[in-house]
Amino acid sequence: MTLTHAAPSLDALASLSLEHEKVLITTGARSGLTITVAVHSTRLGQALGGARLWQYASWTDAVADALRLSGAMTLKNAAAGLNLGGGKSVIYLPLGTVLTDAEKRRAMLDLGDAIESLNGAYKTAEDVGTSAELMAIVAERTSHVCGLPVASGGVGEPADATAAGVYASIESTLAALFGSREVHGRHLVISGLGQVGGRLATALAAAGATLTVTDINPDKRALADELGATWVSVADAHRVHADLFVPCGLGGVLTSAVIAELNVVGVCGAANNQLANPAGAAQLDSRGILWAPDFVVNAGGVVYLAMASEPNADLTQITERVAAIGSVLTQIFTDARANEITTLAAAELLAAARLDAAR
Repeated sequence: MTLTHAAPSLDALASLSLEHEKVLITTGARSGLTITVAVHSTRLGQALGGARLWQYASWTDAVADALRLSGAMTLKNAAAGLNLGGGKSVIYLPLGTVLTDAEKRRAMLDLGDAIESLNGAYKTAEDVGTSAELMAIVAERTSHVCGLPVASGGVGEPADATAAGVYASIESTLAALFGSREVHGRHLVISGLGQVGGRLATALAAAGATLTVTDINPDKRALADELGATWVSVADAHRVHADLFVPCGLGGVLTSAVIAELNVVGVCGAANNQLANPAGAAQLDSRGILWAPDFVVNAGGVVYLAMASEPNADLTQITERVAAIGSVLTQIFTDARANEITTLAAAELLAAARLDAAR
């Protein structure tokens, strides 16, 4: 494992458990921003995971997020049956920081240099706070990037595929709970109306679902009005009585306190690292709430990026592979019941089996 940083001390990271192959922490030469690139595993192939540009209370929080997210990418890519490892990059912004377009460009060029220094161990793509257009800037400094705009010869952003995979997972979760995949008439609470959550809400509304929605951005209320959805505050969303809670924002939403207050029978959403603590899986199970493991549910985007980037990519095959995420989730639910384990444990066993086979 490699650790480098221009900051005075790494003492704040001493309590973290590092299982990663490589962790690069560096200060961008142009932007002056702290950039972390975490390569968790390349056992199945080159690590693939998005680049996050986000605000944190400290740079160590950003590093910790990169470590958690990269580990989740290993599980995601393995469970999805992809010959890819897990990695993630995070660019730390102090709270309240808003970058100009010129500053974003400098940050992306720095990110490209950091990725290039890892000699192909990791490939990036868009994630929270970044876009296909920003990935095109990264591509000026490294070839290890995907999801570029179509106009730049890329395959575009993967949000549509991610949303499609979550939709298929919601159908499978409903089937496990109610014996029917039918979305019409079901009440879902969507927390987060970003690239994926907004697409998902639109599709669910069109299918006849009753929606309660929220987002940290009050401007998203316009979409709620357009869809005929009920708007609630972010703080109250998890308390709404409904069939499913659908977290589509940032991770860590399922704290012990939130789980205790959930008023649903299932949780299935696009957000990464939903469990604030792995013990949350057992807490959900003890409350009789069926949780769809996030790294399985939200794999549609990485499936799309991996398959669409191949020569002679077949859109029909990609669509079918994304839809098959629902079948994978159904098997996880079945395994969890049969072995009397949590859905998290069942999903981790699925991923571990593939990783062990590669060993």
